[in-house]
Amino acid sequence: MKKHFIISTSNDLVRILPERIVYISSDGNYSNLIQADGESKLLSYQLGQIEKMIASQLGNESYFFIRIGKSLIINRQYIHYIHIAKQKIVLSDAQTINYTLSASREALKQLKEFIEKEEK
Repeated sequence: MKKHFIISTSNDLVRILPERIVYISSDGNYSNLIQADGESKLLSYQLGQIEKMIASQLGNESYFFIRIGKSLIINRQYIHYIHIAKQKIVLSDAQTINYTLSASREALKQLKEFIEKEEK
């Protein structure tokens, strides 16, 4: 049985398979979790707190998530295109999921280098 990522607050609970998370973006003291089906969940946790939750709950599966700069955690399985000069990253499954996000040049440069090393 696969592990679910669980985010619980006093009012609600989100239980989701890690591969269904495309990315999580910072929104002040909150975060937005974007699912593969296009649905968005507003979470009452800061991105750093969610990053720690991912590491503690998912163990080895937390490898699929990577923090990009201060405002994004992405699922590396969806990385499709990186354009450093335009500060753009596209997360896609080449079928139904397609998100274009902005990130700093430095963060994208580090991500590109990381992926190039990883694929060798």
